Amino acid sequence: MTDPACKACSGAWPRADHFVADLGLSKAYLHDDQFFPGWTVVIFQRHATELFHLAPTERFQLMEEVNHIAKILAEVFQAKKINYELLGNQLPHIHWHIIPRLANDPAPLEPVWRVQHEPMLRSGSDLQSAVQRLQQAIQNAC
Repeated sequence: MTDPACKACSGAWPRADHFVADLGLSKAYLHDDQFFPGWTVVIFQRHATELFHLAPTERFQLMEEVNHIAKILAEVFQAKKINYELLGNQLPHIHWHIIPRLANDPAPLEPVWRVQHEPMLRSGSDLQSAVQRLQQAIQNAC
């Protein structure tokens, strides 16, 4: 089931060129802003706004998919910590923000939402290189 008014369901967000992997119940994309390198979003493929809207088996599988991406990000970016965010206030569609926090993190004690910065947008070959790096790591993990 989809909601045509939902940006995630309609394909308006995230951008298709940021696609990393189809995980089963969800898809992974690099977040537009790469100020925190490796920031990835995992989007549930059907429209749902709350975890309790999912069947228990879906919740379990979704968490396994989030965990899989987190592990890949930790390895690829040599993260000191991974942050997980499931909010939905601005986009009421289940999606996780998976954010590697690195040794050179500019604000290691702050949530990413509170760190003032200019968004770091990737495009062209730089974006494709980052996407391919994650895709290769996912393929090697299987």
